[in-house]
Amino acid sequence: MHALRISFALILGLTAQFAQAREYRYSDAHLHYVDFFQESAGMTELFEQMAAGNIEHVMLSGIPVAKKWHEDEPKRPRYYAGDDADAYWYSATDVLVAHAYKQVPAEQRTRLHPFLSGFNPNDKNADAHIRRMLELDPGLWQGIGEVFTRHDDLTALINGDTPRANNEALARVFHLAAEYDLPVMLHSNITSKRERNPLYLQEIEDPLRNHPHVRFIWAHAGTSMEIHRHQEKLDFLLPTLQRMLKQYPNLYIDLSWTMLQPYLLDAEGKPDPAWVKLVSSYPARFMLGSDVVGRFNGLAENMTGFKPFLDALPEDVAQQVARDNFLAVLPRKVQAELAE
Repeated sequence: MHALRISFALILGLTAQFAQAREYRYSDAHLHYVDFFQESAGMTELFEQMAAGNIEHVMLSGIPVAKKWHEDEPKRPRYYAGDDADAYWYSATDVLVAHAYKQVPAEQRTRLHPFLSGFNPNDKNADAHIRRMLELDPGLWQGIGEVFTRHDDLTALINGDTPRANNEALARVFHLAAEYDLPVMLHSNITSKRERNPLYLQEIEDPLRNHPHVRFIWAHAGTSMEIHRHQEKLDFLLPTLQRMLKQYPNLYIDLSWTMLQPYLLDAEGKPDPAWVKLVSSYPARFMLGSDVVGRFNGLAENMTGFKPFLDALPEDVAQQVARDNFLAVLPRKVQAELAE
């Protein structure tokens, strides 16, 4: 029995060593090229960080709102939550993303995947605007998003009505996404800062049910740092995702920064077995994102921070989550070009 225990310990040790030796290639499925003031550190810093982090592909989106520097504020805020001034829908964000993309050498553009986000999700004209943008630059845009709906305190700051993922304006956008074979990334909080139940879940489930031909990427599975500040960990999140992934084959989960802790890793940085099991059970449905906003100096560190969790997955599943699953939701035409 003693010999068996020693053998088992050796096997575990070898397995751990093998896991630590893994190297991953990454796709960043959630990256904002500009910040809330529509400013960016630029492509040079982005590509430097991609090289440092072994990041082969990035989703490239703008920020659909701009933060106002109000007349009454003596200091320019650094973030949307820096003061009480409004934010407003800002369509030119897509112009900035497209311009930056076009300055990159052609051989490098295949690593960048622009998503169109500069529209008001409460406006039933939004689909017409998106169609115009798609026709102005045929083949440039590879997805729609990040679409801001329920989004912590930002929701209250944006001029106009609160956006909902299941409103009529976005239904028109989703029909357009299906027509153009574009994935859609949605930011739709699963609950509020106070309610310990999935208060807003129907708002994301309605589109999943009503638009089965659209591939939806749910930004950080409806969580946010602001929710965690008030509620720490949402105990209902895991069983809710288990049900939804089984029920909706068009649902994909962006495991960006607010998911790393307290969900994927515990307080000691160890992988949570329940989340390892969930991701392993749906190996094609999860992807990684940094959710960096206009500054890229921490990009490599953000992405490699997922390594302890990836190491706990079967190796083939880990590589799917780290890199391949994001590429697999892009338009079929783009996938064919990448395969050449």
